[in-house]
Amino acid sequence: MSSTRTIERTYPAVRTTEGGGFIVHRPFPTRMLMDFDPFLLLDEMGPIDYAPGEAKGAPDHPHRGFETVTYALEGQFGHKDSAGHSGTLRAGDVQWMTAGAGVVHSEMPDPEFVRTGGRVHGLQLWVNLPRSDKMIAPRYQEMPSAQIPVATSADGQVRVKVIAGEALGVTAAIETRTPILFQHFTLQPGAKIAHAVPPNYRVFAYGLSGKGFYGEGRREIDARQMVVFGNDGETITLAAGEEPLDVLLLGGVPLKEPVVRYGPFVMNTEDEIRQAVTDYQAGRMGQITH
Repeated sequence: MSSTRTIERTYPAVRTTEGGGFIVHRPFPTRMLMDFDPFLLLDEMGPIDYAPGEAKGAPDHPHRGFETVTYALEGQFGHKDSAGHSGTLRAGDVQWMTAGAGVVHSEMPDPEFVRTGGRVHGLQLWVNLPRSDKMIAPRYQEMPSAQIPVATSADGQVRVKVIAGEALGVTAAIETRTPILFQHFTLQPGAKIAHAVPPNYRVFAYGLSGKGFYGEGRREIDARQMVVFGNDGETITLAAGEEPLDVLLLGGVPLKEPVVRYGPFVMNTEDEIRQAVTDYQAGRMGQITH
């Protein structure tokens, strides 16, 4: 008989602006919670409906020492970098960018999307890199929606998109530098699942839509809340009420290393941050050709 993890606490997502002025809802980092080792940031972008000419993005900015994971739910997200990569993420697509030693990146909407307008909804997760990997060469993993493994429960009431880790017997296609879960569950009304998670993972859920019932006690929690589970069990219990539940389950093995952050640089020491700033200013992270 497996035991279910209890809920440690919940954190509301805070509404703020990023990049060129687009709205995000952020459960961390905030004044209440700085990080969730090994994760540094989670932003829910939108959902927002842009009129023609209104769509915004994040112009050229550098990264060093961590990974950014962008998951498009609706609309599209354009990207370009100083290593010569460019492309467009559409609904369901994932980009897993390992910044490593450094890259300059821009996330701007496609000109055609700016012209027409439309709805945008997506997520960005920042994953810390261990000290040994902070200066590795940058790497991209572009994963179209059709190539991301999906599993369905035996009764057909629970569907999970497996971006990282393993769920319902299905393993993700993306390779991660540290052991991570990143899974998008959709539960039909009344559905419930007890999902096994590795014992050494710290795990949380983030509701995208619908009211969720979490843990053995079926604690009722609204969307845009981060639900932090304790490490006291082998499974996570998720349940939907009278409407479908869309929820992300994220977890990882903590790095337990010093974290020094300065904007888009995340290293282990102040000296490494100063070096990152110097390298960026000297053009050693390259530049984007527009």
